[in-house]
Parts: sequence; structure tokens; C-alpha cells
Amino acid sequence: MANKNQLFEANTTFIGTRGVKEYRETIPVWINSNDIVLELGCEWGTTTTLIAQHCKEVIATDISPKCIGRAREMYPDLHFEVMDGFDVKAALDLDKPFSKIYIDISGLSGYNSTLDTISLLMMYANVLRPEAIIVKSGALKRFAAHCIAWKSPSNRP
Repeated sequence: MANKNQLFEANTTFIGTRGVKEYRETIPVWINSNDIVLELGCEWGTTTTLIAQHCKEVIATDISPKCIGRAREMYPDLHFEVMDGFDVKAALDLDKPFSKIYIDISGLSGYNSTLDTISLLMMYANVLRPEAIIVKSGALKRFAAHCIAWKSPSNRP
């Protein structure tokens, strides 16, 4: 069993949203003019344009070359890259100090997608160490709504 000195604790805040409306509502609340934002799963870049209005820089990615091609045509002033969101090394290779990450993986669903989502969030939190990760995943939001962080009576104020 790991002891307290062996555990790495990410200081990233995770914000779970369900649906595009909630996802986009977070933008003016969580993004400020100094932020450099990575967006995973941008599709055609519609949310990217909203993010770009609030931050210093945004790099939007999607696994689909077709989606990225369309996004580049529609929004030529924004930065789009073809990238698999599960390829954290590719995100590192972008060589940016990302302070916020937006993840839209709503296409994944079911129990296994919740595990994949948690794994993805932890990979990005541990490797890129952003202040916050905002994720659009109804399954994860439902799961998180039923979680309570236990505090041992000896650790309570």
C-alpha cells in the first residue's frame, strides 16, 4: 500500500457537465484572458470560437481529419490539430503550458466510457497539470453526483 509520501496528487479541479449548453456555460466562468486552453474533441470548432473569445490562446483538436479540415475552413484564424485525445504525448508535443482543458467526449457512453473518461482526466491532470479540466460527459456527471469524499473523524476540523 502506498504511503502519503508516494502518492502524487494533482491539484486540478474537474468540472463535469452534461450537454452542450452546460459545457458552454462554463466558458465565461472558468476561462480568463491569461489562459492557454487545450480543447479535445472540438469537432467543427463551434465551441472553440466561444473559448477563443475568453482566453489568451486555444488549440482545438479532434481525431477526425474531416472535422479538423472543416473547422479550419470555417475558422481560419484559430489553431486546429488532428489528434487522438487519448494520446497525451501528442498533447505534450504541442509544447504549451495549458492552464485549462476542455474535453467533449460525449460520443462515448456506458460503464466502460466512464472508466475511460476517469483515466483520461487523470492522465491529463498528472502530465499537463492544468488548473481545471471541464469535461462533457453525462455518464461521468451522473457518477460524480453520487460520490462523497470521505473524511475520517480524525481528519475533520
